[in-house]
Amino acid sequence: MFPTAISNNSTSLSEEASVSSSTRLLQDLTTLNPLVSTTQQIPQKIKKKRNLPGNPDPDAEVIALSPKTLLATNRFVCEICNKGFQRDQNLQLHRRGHNLPWKLKQRTSKEIKKKAYVCPEPTCVHHHPSRALGDLTGIKKHFCRKHGEKKWKCEKCSKIYAVQSDWKAHSKTCGTREYRCDCGTLFSR
Repeated sequence: MFPTAISNNSTSLSEEASVSSSTRLLQDLTTLNPLVSTTQQIPQKIKKKRNLPGNPDPDAEVIALSPKTLLATNRFVCEICNKGFQRDQNLQLHRRGHNLPWKLKQRTSKEIKKKAYVCPEPTCVHHHPSRALGDLTGIKKHFCRKHGEKKWKCEKCSKIYAVQSDWKAHSKTCGTREYRCDCGTLFSR
């Protein structure tokens, strides 16, 4: 009984010492710099939030692409060798190898023109310009997920996906989160 009382007393003394030392440190800071106060908090850097999907910037240029153009892997094709490129700049650099006229686009201003993309499916909510998506990758994934063919199949559970990155993410965790009952039934959670 007696040793317990001593240990409780020593614990409370150490807590009081740590509280008083932190209080003294704060008092020292306020005497050195009068701008620091005990109630003042250091301002946090505010991060600018992106627009939510389907709420584009009203100043953005709205672009409508056909399904064929949207899903094309190489939209820019060389007229000499039929080699395809994802970007026009890469095609222009390739044209130099054929001694064809080429021109690289230079950015004239520091500000980049914002773009928003609408879904090519007329019945989709993202077909309307007010619900356009903000980047090309996002609209491609949306179109594939909602309106495209599902061609990626999981080997373990037979789920199918339209976007390869979704299939890869699923494959990493498929079958790892299993909970087995005593009766032998498997549960995912």
